[in-house]
Amino acid sequence: MAEEHARAIVMGPGDGQTVANPAGGGLTYKARSGQTGGALTAWESTAAPGEGPPLHLHVNEDEFMYVLEGGLRFRLDETDHAAPAGSFVFIPRGVPHTWQNAGDGHARILFVFTPASPGMERFFERSAELPEDTRMADAFKTLASDAGMEVLGPPLAQSDAGSS
Repeated sequence: MAEEHARAIVMGPGDGQTVANPAGGGLTYKARSGQTGGALTAWESTAAPGEGPPLHLHVNEDEFMYVLEGGLRFRLDETDHAAPAGSFVFIPRGVPHTWQNAGDGHARILFVFTPASPGMERFFERSAELPEDTRMADAFKTLASDAGMEVLGPPLAQSDAGSS
């Protein structure tokens, strides 16, 4: 499928297609591959307290996150970092990483992949179709490789539960 040419995008609060997020809450696409000519993919997402993905890496894209509300903790390679609201995190492709909502309420995060990641766009659409009680585990077990991710270990909630 040929990429469309990039076009200007303006999205207001709440604008964009929303799907269920495996980390608990909604994920709203703000810019998709076809809209940006393959330059980037962006979405805003929420995560429930204690939630976060398994340790993984992205093969083809760089990722950055901006914490809009709440507080996260990140593991990049083997180093943990606190990331309160206002924090920016850049993750080059190939770097093992995970994160966890370290707060008592929902966290809100802006995610951006460059170049665009149609695989990650499909990953979240497909994971939203899974039963809610198995969404996180099943999504990463069955859909990650199609999205260009390699799962390397468990979420922080399992691997380092005492440090949240």
